[in-house]
Parts: sequence; C-alpha cells; structure tokens
Amino acid sequence: MSQLQVAGDGPVERCRRCGRRPAAGPCARCRDPVCGDCSVLTDGGATTFAICTACAAGGSDLRRPWVGLVMWIGGLVFVLAAIAALLVLARG
Repeated sequence: MSQLQVAGDGPVERCRRCGRRPAAGPCARCRDPVCGDCSVLTDGGATTFAICTACAAGGSDLRRPWVGLVMWIGGLVFVLAAIAALLVLARG
C-alpha cells in the first residue's frame, strides 16, 4: 500500500516558455517564470543573470529607451516654451 505524503507546499509554478518543467526562477528582463532549459546566463555588470531565450534572442537594443527619453524631454521643453510664450503674450 503506497501513500502520498503531504509536504504542505503550494502548487509548483511552471515555465512560461515550454510549460513542461517547474520554473527555476524569473527572467531578469521580463520577469516570466522560466526553467533551466529555457533560460541562458548573461553577464550584467558584476553579476550573472538568467534571462529567457525570448529575451536573449531580442538582444540588448537600447534604441527604443533612448528615443522614449528624448521624446519625453522634447515634450517637456515644448510645454515650457508654450507656457513662456503665453506669459509673454499676456504681459504685453
């Protein structure tokens, strides 16, 4: 007679990429749970990080964040210039 022993652990989270294996931890970029087979190790400065294969295939393209930052700063400058122009028009 075999009995299952209850350990009291919760349900095991599965890998988001393959869905077959238990997740070893979250991807350092997208935070999805991934198993060891669906992740790769990458150097991120002084520490080694595990990222999923989908994030690793995307590479480290910094164009999108820089464009977003430049657009945000440009919008801020535009708003400040518009406020300055309205103040000049209201004054004289």
